[in-house]
Amino acid sequence: MDEEHQPVPDTRAPLVPRILTEWRTLALLGGPILIAQLAQMANGVIDTVMAGHASAEDLAAVGIGSAIWMPVFLFFMGVLGALQPIISGYNGSRETGRIMPATWQGLYIGAASAVLMILLLVNMQPLFSLMNLDTHTATIAVGYLNAFAWGVPFMLLMVALRGLTDGLGHTRVIMAFSVLGTLINLPLNWALIYGKFGLPELGGVGCGWATSISNVVAAIAMVAYLNRSPVYRQFHLIADWARPDPENLRYILRIGLPIGFTIFVEASMFAVIALFLAPLGPVVVAGHQIALNVTSLTFMVPLSIGMALTLRIAFLMGSGTPGTAHLLSRSSLILAGLTALLFASSLFVFAGAIARLYTSDPEVQRVTTLLLKFAAAFQIADVIQVTCISALRGYKDTRIPMFIMLFSFWGVGMPLGYVLTFTDLITNAMGAPGFWVGLTAGLASAALLLGWRLFLYTRSVDQ
Repeated sequence: MDEEHQPVPDTRAPLVPRILTEWRTLALLGGPILIAQLAQMANGVIDTVMAGHASAEDLAAVGIGSAIWMPVFLFFMGVLGALQPIISGYNGSRETGRIMPATWQGLYIGAASAVLMILLLVNMQPLFSLMNLDTHTATIAVGYLNAFAWGVPFMLLMVALRGLTDGLGHTRVIMAFSVLGTLINLPLNWALIYGKFGLPELGGVGCGWATSISNVVAAIAMVAYLNRSPVYRQFHLIADWARPDPENLRYILRIGLPIGFTIFVEASMFAVIALFLAPLGPVVVAGHQIALNVTSLTFMVPLSIGMALTLRIAFLMGSGTPGTAHLLSRSSLILAGLTALLFASSLFVFAGAIARLYTSDPEVQRVTTLLLKFAAAFQIADVIQVTCISALRGYKDTRIPMFIMLFSFWGVGMPLGYVLTFTDLITNAMGAPGFWVGLTAGLASAALLLGWRLFLYTRSVDQ
């Protein structure tokens, strides 16, 4: 155990110092998680920019391919995300003998997930035909996905092993190997897309190969580190091999499937909104995409804090200090509120400047500036809901939050956004801002319901 990251709390200390100590622990856990998330986002930026300089068809194909594999990957990543709180709980309770068996069950789930994901990605041609995609772009998209599929087992291997390293409080491990993957991906993209160093000029297909190779190298390096590092001597992957255990597998899936489904629902909603906005024209779509990109970037901070919160609450519950876990889960809402106000006010004040950074087109700037001001309110609700759902995942409470998110996104946010965008039922049709109002309402619903769920859950555990 990394004592720097996962200290057992002193329950005799005064209230405010205890809260500040826990916030410091969240920062130590969440900082490396944030860097890892940004490194993973950088891969998407690198692919987009480099494919865009190859040709419009290459950029479109990589964009379409990414839109297909990303939601599927996020689903399986969510399922495997159950490992973090499970292993962190075992770490807190000093049940170290249960850590490697749980890790191996995660590896088996990751292997099965990889098979399913590969089968899906290499059979996309019928979908492209239904989309009436032009032949050249479809050919590049198929080649991109086929190349990308080779790296899927290694990508999911890293996600499963992250359950072990993050669960033990060693969040710097995934940070290091995520950065390594990005550093490998950048020159490989350049070489394979444009045909450098005597390699063939593959265009957008080269993005798929570069991503696969970087995933393979990073995963192998991570396995080698875990098997050779003195820190992991008592958690040896090979020596501590465990056979499939149906009960343990069911336990992981019972926690993980709702997480995966929740993430998939959210990702699919944003994809559907983009399709709905397409008829409003390229200027609106461009402004929406820029606003979404900005909010996705700022969201990495509360998301990373939330992931650290999941780890810490699971550890505290395992260590037999539920009082501190409840104190942290409630006080984290104060931290979330401060973070949300900082980002929301920044988006509102600097909306125009941010828009000018992304585009020189005055019409796109105008739409982007308007949407970013709506996104400021969206940001507040988003930060609160991710904090609440992250705390609940630390308690391994994932099924009811899944239904809350499903209701909030598809029962509130999407219908309201559609009505406000395209109809005059409530007010004059608002266009793209209508979906941002709907999104904000859906996230506000999620924040309120998840906050109430968190309050009831911590109170019931207290009793």
